[in-house]
Formats: sequence, structure tokens, C-alpha cells
Amino acid sequence: MPQHQPTLMEPVLSYNNSTNNGNGNSDYDIISWFEDVSQNAGFVQTQLLFQILKQNYGVEYLKKWLGSYNILEMDACALESLFSSVVPLASHADFEPFIQRIADGDTAPLLTQQPITTLSLSSGTTEGRQKFVPFTRHSAQTTLQIFTLAAAYRSRIYPIRQGGRILEFIYSSNRFKTKGGLTVGTATTHYYASEEFNIKQHKTKSFTCSPQEVISGGDYKQSTYCHLLLGLFFSDQVEFITSAFIYSMVQAFTTFEELWREICNDIRDGTLSSRIKSPKMRKAVLDIISPNPNLAAKLEDACKGLEVVDWFGLIPKLWPNAKYVYSIMTGSMQPYLKKLRHYANGLPLVSADYGSTESWIGVNVDPSLPPEDVTFAVVPTFSYFEFIPLHRNEKNFSSGGDDFIEDKPIPLSQIKVGQEYEVVLTTFTGIHFS
Repeated sequence: MPQHQPTLMEPVLSYNNSTNNGNGNSDYDIISWFEDVSQNAGFVQTQLLFQILKQNYGVEYLKKWLGSYNILEMDACALESLFSSVVPLASHADFEPFIQRIADGDTAPLLTQQPITTLSLSSGTTEGRQKFVPFTRHSAQTTLQIFTLAAAYRSRIYPIRQGGRILEFIYSSNRFKTKGGLTVGTATTHYYASEEFNIKQHKTKSFTCSPQEVISGGDYKQSTYCHLLLGLFFSDQVEFITSAFIYSMVQAFTTFEELWREICNDIRDGTLSSRIKSPKMRKAVLDIISPNPNLAAKLEDACKGLEVVDWFGLIPKLWPNAKYVYSIMTGSMQPYLKKLRHYANGLPLVSADYGSTESWIGVNVDPSLPPEDVTFAVVPTFSYFEFIPLHRNEKNFSSGGDDFIEDKPIPLSQIKVGQEYEVVLTTFTGIHFS
């Protein structure tokens, strides 16, 4: 056991202004906290599982395996051992009946003792339909944490000006209510509507160009036009450009190739295109912009030159103070890298962090690496992580297959460099799945 006990959650939400790298908080403190919990990952993970199980003691799902044990009297190590030996791995299908009961209004403690009022729609599908995943205050808090931690690592290499702006191509989809009155939407939609989203801007001293009315407008085309217009209106103040996924950014710039004259006209006259039908969005944008003929003329000249070179280098040309481009660029997003590099003309592309609808998993600790070589470090305070070793099935592999043989799950502290694994999550909503 380590000589001290790292704090699991609070330090990433606590700031001082003694030292900062241009984003208003002490990057040293945040990174120091992360290095501390990482070096003590085994202890931290054991304590985290202890918290999860004690917090969710007595819920219906866990009673089947833990109901006969007095887990409130057990120490953390004994409880971890018990959990690993008696609670089986599960898939989302195992939790679906419980989640459906929650969606229908059942307020009994089924998966967690904490009240669930919000459900996220997963990005992936099961049998062609999106899955419901419980979304809690803890979900929003860990999103704030990973964004703040990732910003600290980025600012070491690409420091930004305090008070600068971020051009964010972010969108809140429409939310709806279940039969039981729970709010359903994507995890990003819940986050953009949360208190933590506003906290992130104030803590990092970097503010998105677009107001909430644009982000939550519910119409992709209208929101994109306004993102571009406001991003250019504040073009000299933009410190970096970001989106949740890289394709949103590429699509936005492709749209700009067609609409730039209209956007420049709006900047010149302080007007807003008739394309924008939403009264709330129109008012919010018109409250921000004002006529700027000089900026419009400058942008028009730049766009005429960019047209000649097929918009090569669009980003640094129009946003001269942008330090980098930031988005999820791994996995299925990689095909968009070629087009984004065309727009970026050497401006660094920084891959965003690794997570799922159920939980954030890892942070990009070396933002200088290209997206193809990105390295994620697991944040051991977000969920209890186990890893299933994968061994290639040589018989299938030799015949052209790529099947793997799965071994028993091991804890985070026992993983080995070079071994392939499948990640297993146990979250604060009591879900234990691979």
C-alpha cells in the first residue's frame, strides 16, 4: 500500500491561479494529481471499486451475486477479490431490462442507489437500434475532468492566450422524454446543457464563439452556418478549432466553400442570412455581431485566393492565431484525416481523448503525436477497469481469420506493454460489462 492515499476526484475540479499556462488554472497541479493517481493505480482502482459497490449496495442487479455477503463490513481489497470472483461479465443486453424499467418510471434502486433522471443514447447500435445508457452528474463531472486534464497536457506544447476563443463545431441534438418522464439524448447533448460545460469555459478561460442558442438549435445546417459566421467574426481571437468528431469539422469547411460569400456579406453588414429560421438563434447571433466592412474585405480577399488552390490551408489563412485543431480522429474517423490535413496545411492535428457513452477511459498525454500514433493513458478514477487479454487464434489466423482467444480479466495494475486487451468497465451506475 502506498504511503499516502491519492484523492480520487476533487483535485481536477480545484484550481488556483498561482501558475498557469494560458488557460487560467494550474496545469502543474492537475498533471501532478494525474501522475499521482496513475502511479498508485492499483490502490486507486481498489478504492474506486469499494466506493462503487458501497454506494450501490443493495441494488436489484447486484443482489443476485452479492446479496448474501455483508459487503459493508468488508475492506476494499477483500471486496475487490469477491467482486472479481462472483460477479460475471455482462453485455448491454443483460442490463437492458433494468434500464427499460428505469425509462418506464421505476424508481426502485435497480442499478444504482442514485436517482437517474437522464439517459444517453449510445453512438453504437445493438440489433440496429441505439442503446440507452444511464447518465448521471458523475458522467458530466468526469467529462469536465478529462477535458481539463487534456487541456493541461495540450497547453504544455501549444500554450494559448487567456481569454481567447474556441471555434467549436458542436451540436446538441433534440432530446425527448421516456414513458416514465426521463430525458433522453446523446451524451454530448447532456454535457453541453450541463453546468459543467459552463464551468469548463470559465476555468480554462477560453470561451466558445457560439452561444447556447446556436449549439442547441436542433438544426445542423443553421447551427453550422452560425458557427462559421461567429468563428470568422472573432477570427483573430480564435486559439484553436475543435469538434466532437473530425467529420463535423470537415463537413463544416466543405459547407464554407459554398457559402463564404454569404457569410462575408453578413460580416460586412452585421446581418444574418435568411437561411437561419430559428428566432432564438437569429436573436442570439444578431446580439453578438455588428457591421465590420474591413474584416469582410480581408476575408473575401483570402477566400478568393483559397479558391484558386482548392482551399488548401483554409484554417491557418482564416484563423491566423489558431495553434492547433482538436477532435476525435481515431478509429472510424481516420478517413477524414486527409481532407482535414488539406485544410490545415501543417497546423498540428491533436487527437481528442478516448471514451465511450458509458465512461471516459483515457487521456491523450502526448498531443504532439500525429493522430495515427496517439497514446492514451487510462484515468483510474473514472471507472473500475479490467482488461481481457486477447491471444490470436493461430488456427483461424492461418486460414485468413482474425479471431482471438480471450483470457480471464485482469486489473489495470497488472496489464503488460505489448499485449492486446479488451476493456471491461464497472461504472458508478453499477454496470459491469465488456
